[in-house]
Amino acid sequence: MSQQRTEHHCHAGMANPTQTLKDEHELILQALEALERKVAAIQAGATPDPAYFEKAVEFLRTFADRCHHGKEEDLLFKRMAERGFPVQGGPIAVMLHEHEMGRAYIRGIAEGAGKIRTDSTAAAQIVENAQGYIMLLRNHISKENTILFPMADQALAPEDQDALRDAFAKFETETMGPGVHEAMHKLLEELKAA
Repeated sequence: MSQQRTEHHCHAGMANPTQTLKDEHELILQALEALERKVAAIQAGATPDPAYFEKAVEFLRTFADRCHHGKEEDLLFKRMAERGFPVQGGPIAVMLHEHEMGRAYIRGIAEGAGKIRTDSTAAAQIVENAQGYIMLLRNHISKENTILFPMADQALAPEDQDALRDAFAKFETETMGPGVHEAMHKLLEELKAA
């Protein structure tokens, strides 16, 4: 039970830092699947539900971006840079650029959700941005899991891994704050059930 419970949270247990990030990727992929089903329903003629898309935006902004990308950008990538990885070019630069692209797509979904009742183009805006985000993030996650994280694991010494593990835990408590894990887990379950 405890093993399964931990992997549902934006967490920093005893796992390797990159494994923690991979576990978070699994949760993000579940959210993308749920979002994809909603987009398909709109394309099939369903009226978009603003509340659903507001929840999806909240999950993507809080969990995928602030928590997950925050740990990558503020902690993992910085540590990799200290160990000689270029930040202006190479894989880290690509990942940072894709994080920015993802934020733009999330803004587009949020804007569309905010005007569903008043603007006939809102549904199309949601669909276009959600599809862009889903495609971007799936490719992004695949690149991190198969290219960037193995590079990090090879380059980072055990003490780097320990320092990152501690930094992830501190990030959770100080940057994200108490109760956020539980709220995000609950929100993901709502998105999957909707």
